[in-house]
Formats: sequence, structure tokens, C-alpha cells
Amino acid sequence: MTDPAFFATRLAHETDPADVYTDQRAARGFVLVDVRNAEAWRQGRISGAVHLPHAEIASRALDELDPAVPVVVYCWSPGCNGGVRGALAFALLGFTVKEMIGGYEYWVREGYPTEDDDGPLPRIFDPLVTIVRNTRQDRAQAVSTSSVK
Repeated sequence: MTDPAFFATRLAHETDPADVYTDQRAARGFVLVDVRNAEAWRQGRISGAVHLPHAEIASRALDELDPAVPVVVYCWSPGCNGGVRGALAFALLGFTVKEMIGGYEYWVREGYPTEDDDGPLPRIFDPLVTIVRNTRQDRAQAVSTSSVK
């Protein structure tokens, strides 16, 4: 039998883009931290995130963030362990922290809001990871309706 405590522990330390977006919209109290480097931050980031590279957390976090407010960290993707490094650094400072699994990649692929220094970036919905509301049937109907004019 698989020990349920394993999964409970994972859920206590991880979250995913859908839950983070839901929590953002509901204004649940947490801070979302992008732990990638400055170049990655400039290229694009999750709307509402703050930038604190994982290598700088130990020296900056206590001056810039309230340890009483939970933190969610993210890095590039499932192939990046920067989120784990960031979560560890926050945990060592006494913060309550979760890692957003999937990172920036899955946030973008699920079509959630992103931005760069110039403002919002286009939202892209990847049918491999999320439900795409604009289905073929919807597009076909739009084409047939527009050709009736």
C-alpha cells in the first residue's frame, strides 16, 4: 500500500498554475516570486509576480518581504530546479513557501496572464495542457457565419 502521507506532504509544499491563478483572482494573501535571473524576468513573467532571483533570497528576502505572508516560487519549467532552490532558501529563513510545479512554462501554456517591461503579453492556450474554449466547431461556425455576409 502507498503511504498517503507522501502525497499529503507533496500537496503541502507544491501548488500548480491553476491553483495559483485561482488564488490570485480570489485575492488570497500570498506573494508570487519569480526566482529566475534578470534576463528571464525581462523576457516575460507572471503578472503580479515580484522578482527575487534564488541566489539573492538569503540576502534580500527579509528586507523586502513579510515573513508572515506565504510565498509561492516559480522558475522556468519542470526541467528547472531553481524553484526548489528558491523554496529552500525561503524555508531556511522561516517563510511558509510552496513551489509552483510546471513553472513559467506551464503558466504560459495554460494561457494565464504574463507581461514584460512593455506590458501584457499575448495569451496562448496549449490544448496539450488546458481546455481550449475556442474549438474547431466554434471556428467553423465563425467562418460559416462570416461567409454568409
